[in-house]
Amino acid sequence: MADTYLAAAQIAARYGVHPKTPWRWARTDPTFPKPVTLTPGCTRWKLSELEGWERRRAEMAAA
Repeated sequence: MADTYLAAAQIAARYGVHPKTPWRWARTDPTFPKPVTLTPGCTRWKLSELEGWERRRAEMAAA
């Protein structure tokens, strides 16, 4: 199955944050998935990695 990729604006909409926030998270939070460069000028995040990050954060919050 092909991976689904999200742009920073889509991630911002998903989490209700500013569009620059995913880039900041990628720089400052070692647990946040790193972006993937698909082509020059086209950088995205894998949805499956973002969902894994969400699960891990939820598990940590519940502990």
